[in-house]
Amino acid sequence: MRFPPAFLDEIRMRLPVSEVVSKRVPLKKQGREWRGLSPFNPEKTPSFYVNDQKGFYHCFSSGKHGDQFDFLMETEGLPFPEAVERLAGMAGLQMPVVSREEEVRETRRKTLHEVLELAAKFFESCLQGRAGAKARGYLADRALGPSTQARFRLGYAPAERFALKEALGGNGVPVEDMVEAGLLIAGPDIPVPYDRFRDRVMFPITDLRGRVVAFGGRALEKDVPAKYLNSPETQLFHKGSLLYNGFNARAAAHKGEPVIVVEGYVDVIALVEAGFPGAVAPLGTALTEDQLALLWKMAPEPILLFDGDKAGRRAAWRAVDIGLPHLKPGMSLRFGTLPDGQDPDDLVRHGGREAAASVLDGARPLAEVLWNRETEGAALDTPERRAALEARIGEIIRQIADETVRKHYRADLSDRFRKLFAPSPSSGGPGARRAPGGARQRGRRPFDAVEAPPVAGEGVRRSAVVRGVAAGLPRNEALLLFAALNHPFLLDHHAEELAELPFASREAVTLRQALLDAHGEGETETAEHLAGRMSAMGFDELVARVRASAVARHDWPAFADAGRSDVELWWHQRMALHQRSHALSRELKEAETALAQEPTEMNWARFLDVQKRIAALDGTEALVEGFGAASGRSARGM
Repeated sequence: MRFPPAFLDEIRMRLPVSEVVSKRVPLKKQGREWRGLSPFNPEKTPSFYVNDQKGFYHCFSSGKHGDQFDFLMETEGLPFPEAVERLAGMAGLQMPVVSREEEVRETRRKTLHEVLELAAKFFESCLQGRAGAKARGYLADRALGPSTQARFRLGYAPAERFALKEALGGNGVPVEDMVEAGLLIAGPDIPVPYDRFRDRVMFPITDLRGRVVAFGGRALEKDVPAKYLNSPETQLFHKGSLLYNGFNARAAAHKGEPVIVVEGYVDVIALVEAGFPGAVAPLGTALTEDQLALLWKMAPEPILLFDGDKAGRRAAWRAVDIGLPHLKPGMSLRFGTLPDGQDPDDLVRHGGREAAASVLDGARPLAEVLWNRETEGAALDTPERRAALEARIGEIIRQIADETVRKHYRADLSDRFRKLFAPSPSSGGPGARRAPGGARQRGRRPFDAVEAPPVAGEGVRRSAVVRGVAAGLPRNEALLLFAALNHPFLLDHHAEELAELPFASREAVTLRQALLDAHGEGETETAEHLAGRMSAMGFDELVARVRASAVARHDWPAFADAGRSDVELWWHQRMALHQRSHALSRELKEAETALAQEPTEMNWARFLDVQKRIAALDGTEALVEGFGAASGRSARGM
């Protein structure tokens, strides 16, 4: 039986060799490898080694060598198809239906690889030709000279609409192949497909086998909708599962080089040229769980190096939230802090390798970054606020799935909490600051409290601030997405604000990311175009539910026929309401927890205060829903 190579590669990616071998052979870590007694020959001194980075085992006593599949066939006598089936089950994969159709698809993937390789060569030649003079000037300004351009296969996409199409057509590549590879823009409303990338510096993106699967293009003009444009999702390219420079970084990590995550292509190149070959970057989106899993296969503690501004800090905090549930013993993240206003490219250009090395050497552990995030700038001058901090961090700790890691995080953060509120040597006595409860807590550690039962009244539960989450699609989140679908110009001005809004619904988060991805790829020119993109991605049912959340009488500015100024004003009001309501929902939960743990008068007063503020915000919600009525404007659909 013949299996698709992509399926076998997926098994190898999901199941490190050590995970398969360790079910039969006890292994101990030794440097970058694992060592154990040979399963093939009796021995007292271990001569059996496993290397996950290279993807094989080697037994010096017997000379046997192979991968995950070979190990099962050698140790259990399984034929190859049965070994594949066993490992697929361990990896959580469905066995493929090996058919003529699948063979055709595999041949198709191979063809698309060849098409993308031809495109990469075309872009490279254009960069070095007469048409690439402006692009070479841009690269020279970024200190990316000819040798760097060749090393990373940088290119230039000419400004003409059909330059790549005609070049590949001259080599016998069908238009359908170019469209499927993501190189041309096509659609029912586009009579003649045209080049997706025009007048851009091109960065080839490879898979983990070094094959070109997509491109990132940096615009040379300032007034284009998207400064950076990536290839769309194709059968070869899934942006959330790959890393820029991942192929080379994996090889560097095997040699002991640190794995460093930065935000942009040029940042990666700058670090690699400065002597840090393990640099990688996400592909136009925030770090994903799949990318994090890939990083941990390269190194146990990758270093995240984000820009030294507010956006970079927020990106680091998002990475903390993504990483926490997946922490394992020995597997974590570290965070480097760049000087304010600098990105890694600036750092290297102004300070060289030494400046970068200094930042990397000072990288902080995840636990410290988490603690700083929760306490930085926080007002902790009252017992109620300190109790809220305690409850909040306890909730964060419970997100960690691994019991051992969770235990040590609880101990670490409890210790930090006690030190924060411990009396200083100069302030002893009755008025000294101390952890909530002090000695009267009888040794209870912070963050050990169990989940408290809800105590909010039914009126608060029906409030617009807290209702809707249980149903899966909170109304305000749905309304913001509804407005963005109908008015794509909002994404041109507010994409970053929308990306950073706290959403409670996973479905809303998924649809929001799809909208932001479409905007990043320049596919939000019209509402109709955007709707077609969402439909092609399988979001018809979710979009229909989002549209059903809007009430014409109250939410008319979000509908398609509203004027731009009305839309903008409504959008700002809704954004502000959403942020405030999210903060109050979180505060209500903290107040409930504190009251359930310690039913004191202080905690009761705090809980009543939150309820009062929720009621006041409901009044503001009603004013926004009545927006426009006072001016005499009739609501849409009346």
